Amino acid sequence: MIIPVRCFTCGALIGDKWLEYARRVKQGEDPKRVLDDLEVKRYCCRRMFLSHVELIDEILLYEEAEEE
Repeated sequence: MIIPVRCFTCGALIGDKWLEYARRVKQGEDPKRVLDDLEVKRYCCRRMFLSHVELIDEILLYEEAEEE
């Protein structure tokens, strides 16, 4: 869905780093290096980035179909 604003486990702010992370990984950079550069150090926060699946665009397609 949408990346959470804070880590579920420790409460650290992570939502502000998502766009930069997604952009750089899409360009082909190593996710480990990107997370290190963004100073995401805790493994609980790192898993929030690594396990996130962006589904919002697919869900919006169903919303548009219901409106018609």
